[in-house]
Amino acid sequence: MFRRIKNRYLRYFSIFIYFVIIFFCSIELNFLWLFGYSPDMHDIKNPSMSLASEVYYADGTLIGRYYKENRSPVEFNKISPNIINALIATEDVRFYHHNGVDFYSFFTSMLSTASGERRGGSTITQQLAKNLFETRKKKSQGLIRHIPVIKTIVYKCKEWLTAFKIEHVYSKQEILTMYLNTVPFGNNTFGIKTASLKIFNKTPDAVTPAEAATLVGMLKATSTYNPINNPKHSLERRNTVLGQMLKYGYIKKADYDTSINKPIKLDLSYVENEGQGDSYLRQAVGRWLKKWLKDNDYDLYEDGLKIYTTIDPRLQQYAEEAVAEKMKMLQKRFNNLWGNKNPWQDLNGVEIKDFLLKAEQHLPIYTLLQKKYSSNTTLINAYFEKPKRMKIFTWNGEKDTTFSSADSIKYYTKLLNTGMMTMEPTSGKIKVWVGGIDYKYFNYDHVNQARRQAGSTFKPFAYLTALDNGFSPCDKFTDKPVSIKYTDEGRAQVWEPNNADFHFSYQEMSLRWAMGKSVNSITAQVTEKVGWDKVVEYAHKVGIESPLKAIPSVSLGSNDVSVYEMVRAYSTFLNKGKKVDPLLVTKITEQDGTVLKEFTLKEEQVISEETAWLMLYMFRGGMEEPGGTSQALWEYTGLWKKASNQIGGKTGTSSKYVDGWYMGITKDLVTGVWVGADDRSVHFTSSETGEGSHTALPIFARFMEKVYADPKSGYTPGPFPKPWVKITKKYDCPSPIPVVDSAETDSLFRPLDSLKAQPAAPVTAPTPENKATDR
Repeated sequence: MFRRIKNRYLRYFSIFIYFVIIFFCSIELNFLWLFGYSPDMHDIKNPSMSLASEVYYADGTLIGRYYKENRSPVEFNKISPNIINALIATEDVRFYHHNGVDFYSFFTSMLSTASGERRGGSTITQQLAKNLFETRKKKSQGLIRHIPVIKTIVYKCKEWLTAFKIEHVYSKQEILTMYLNTVPFGNNTFGIKTASLKIFNKTPDAVTPAEAATLVGMLKATSTYNPINNPKHSLERRNTVLGQMLKYGYIKKADYDTSINKPIKLDLSYVENEGQGDSYLRQAVGRWLKKWLKDNDYDLYEDGLKIYTTIDPRLQQYAEEAVAEKMKMLQKRFNNLWGNKNPWQDLNGVEIKDFLLKAEQHLPIYTLLQKKYSSNTTLINAYFEKPKRMKIFTWNGEKDTTFSSADSIKYYTKLLNTGMMTMEPTSGKIKVWVGGIDYKYFNYDHVNQARRQAGSTFKPFAYLTALDNGFSPCDKFTDKPVSIKYTDEGRAQVWEPNNADFHFSYQEMSLRWAMGKSVNSITAQVTEKVGWDKVVEYAHKVGIESPLKAIPSVSLGSNDVSVYEMVRAYSTFLNKGKKVDPLLVTKITEQDGTVLKEFTLKEEQVISEETAWLMLYMFRGGMEEPGGTSQALWEYTGLWKKASNQIGGKTGTSSKYVDGWYMGITKDLVTGVWVGADDRSVHFTSSETGEGSHTALPIFARFMEKVYADPKSGYTPGPFPKPWVKITKKYDCPSPIPVVDSAETDSLFRPLDSLKAQPAAPVTAPTPENKATDR
């Protein structure tokens, strides 16, 4: 066909045009899946700025949606001409003279790049095609994306095709409106209305030429030219945009001279109404999926995914009710304890005088105030002391009040918080996730974002190490003073732990009795026997992921860990020695139900089945051994309506009663609960008020009462499983007659103060009338 064209240059040009047509048709048709999906005319006529993703409970009921609340569309007549003029002058001066693709600007931009002067060639319509129809996202790409140079050419051609379609369907005003409603301004801000409100507290129809130039200037690089974070660069860019407006006749010389000499005057007083129905659970799912979303190029807030979680709505409701009921009581106890005194104290019990000042300095606004007031402390203090109307969290509902910022810091610092998680070890499914007392006021998730000292809940890892290395539950140690020499960072150290009541009984105790009673001295001896580095190894082996310092006190919980990893580690024992990767999501689908990903159980055998079962037997010691630290559970009669029911667990309290823990195990579930204040200098003052079984255990107990009371929960009381394999070690050994004491043995470090043993008393079975005090 081309041979008929005698002119060689015309023939080559015809071949080139023919090739271009075939190439564009191949892109449009996604030939052999090489080029990826391109928006068709239906997509162009029915654009979606974003499609909310939905997250569901395990039974299919809706938990909530993920969407960008701060994208607020605005009509063309509500946009100031200053913004339109600044945009066209800067981004696409020939906007009204092309049909979506400006080949003149494209080729001149290529020449400018070759000469060292970078100038963009994309039209506003092309940018809209990229923003609105995501022509460069992975799901819009085909196999050709693996070829570096070719994929860039395909991207550009796809944007051209989409831009032509947009210009065919919409008027220039409609294109400008869609562009300004979809363009990102950084910091999760989309659209001109939201940006102008957040930066100048003005609607888009009220901005001045200088303000319009500032907003449009941000589009080149939203972080670099952000007037809040980079005022110097933003000012330079604003003046460049004003210069473009003058150059192309969109602003008069007098207005230009006035505007260019003005500083950027921000007004950050606008408060967004988030209104997203956010929650700890919803955010936890987002964090859990973060890597998958990044790897597969999905946006949780725009791509309309359907996410199905493992969370049981009944159990979640019961957990939230138990938290609300018990935390309200704990807060009242805490307030009565401190009264009008400030609870923030140093390790010696002395009030920290500069506590509030340091708290103010840690706030993000403090840096802005330093810049605004040139580090004038008088003016900064005046800001923090100025009263203002605000809503605050209370256990009787949200309350309107008048507080200064300093008052607000004092108030919230005194509030206790909690984290709670429940998992079904055999399936790896997380059934309950309570990240705190109220997400609106406390965004920090205390399940897997917070890490706190584990106290005595860490002791089982020392006993696990012992059982897996030759010891049995019946092996005996004596409750006596311990002195352990070790080296830490090249320095010789001596550790002399005491029991929490400053008392040693000098009795022989089996390992089961010692763990059930939470005896510090025997835990220390066990740790010395097996090696503290070995204890760290086993803790990591069963599921602890946080870094652990290998020193003798590791077994008494001196390291920081999360509720999430503690539940994971304890679940290894109920799962026959198999460590699991907890499942929070089972599957993700598209809107039409097409499955994108299914998540299945991943487990690894890390300890033997025999050792795992023996650990469950050890945990029962907290209820069955004299002085067991879980015996406060006898108060909750709803747990014992079935005589055969068994519960194992471990209380924990860190030094100075800063952290209260309870790890509870039933035949089906493992639950972890932490209670404390967010600031570690704020805490209870005595074992009667702050021990783990007075703070965290009641939440677990009330939760399980509610679960057992509901026949539809799917969980019933009953005994622990019988041995899965033949048990070769002696374990069913009677405890000797105990010494009567009032041991409170969960706290980490106490002064060495040995007391004489008291006369022995006969053992009686634990009953509601004869229950142990909290340890």
